[in-house]
Amino acid sequence: MDLQIKGKTAFISGSSQGIGYAAARALAAEGCDVILNGRNAVKLDKAVATLRGEVPGVSVTGLPADFAVTADVDRLCEQIPSVDILVNNVGLFELKPFELISDDDWRRYFEVNVLSGVRLARRLLPTMLEQGWGRIVFVSSESGVNIPANMIHYGTSKTAMLSVGNGLAKLTKGTAVTVNSVLGGPTYSDGVAGTVRALADAQSVPEEQMKAAVIGANETSLLGRFIEPEEIANTVTFLASPLASAINGSAMRVDGGVLTTLL
Repeated sequence: MDLQIKGKTAFISGSSQGIGYAAARALAAEGCDVILNGRNAVKLDKAVATLRGEVPGVSVTGLPADFAVTADVDRLCEQIPSVDILVNNVGLFELKPFELISDDDWRRYFEVNVLSGVRLARRLLPTMLEQGWGRIVFVSSESGVNIPANMIHYGTSKTAMLSVGNGLAKLTKGTAVTVNSVLGGPTYSDGVAGTVRALADAQSVPEEQMKAAVIGANETSLLGRFIEPEEIANTVTFLASPLASAINGSAMRVDGGVLTTLL
């Protein structure tokens, strides 16, 4: 299917690996010029080089920035050009008992998971409205609807992200600009894979066995396995296209059936 985004330019935050990289690759495969982002410049350069090899014929560049560092964000906003598509993907997650989540932890999660999208949208949305077309996609999580007891700070930040996306969509009324969110389910991203490997090592079991045990503990998953980053990226790319022109202010579920309530 031709998603009609050839020649568009997209910026994807947190895209040196995982879901962000998968989204960048999917957009590039549709003919988009893409700007990757990561906090580690060396890792980012490697991701840019890899994507150039995987999808020749489009422009692939990188802008390093750590969204937990205000000066980095300010510099990024000065350097980033006007784009047609903004994918707010960057985010932190961790398992942590509620009583051990400090005020600094709460601030850091909102700084990265919420304010990253706020700052980028504030920089890029006005130009989208002026040029008459644009797409903003927030990569949120089912955890923003069903808050995990062992990641309350993470889940709450994802709830806030959904609220920001819904509010911004109202600013696009009557235009060809849309703002939507994707509610991803348990995804085998690089971060999750690292956590699973650590658990497997700690219990001296194979990674695949631990992977199956972790997802098997999720009783509401209809998929019965981890979602692959590419499966989230496919929905992100569709929402970024003109074919999704009637979808605005929505939270699209790509959760593998984990959520048991209707939105």
